[in-house]
Amino acid sequence: MGTATGMTRDVSASGIFFETDARDAVGDLISLTVELDTPRGKRMLKCQGDVVRIEARDTRVGVAVRIIESTMVLV
Repeated sequence: MGTATGMTRDVSASGIFFETDARDAVGDLISLTVELDTPRGKRMLKCQGDVVRIEARDTRVGVAVRIIESTMVLV
């Protein structure tokens, strides 16, 4: 298990798509945190999910994750 960073491209109630240097595989269970700037200040969306799709993107990869569990945390 490692740590990587990425750039979120799309978020919905059931999933998230992001670009990263990490090399995950379809079926992997991962934990991720998304930093959100809101009118009330910073929030962290902590999620667990399973990788459902991988897309090659130049030097990075696009990763689609189905969210299994999530929690919003105040920063």
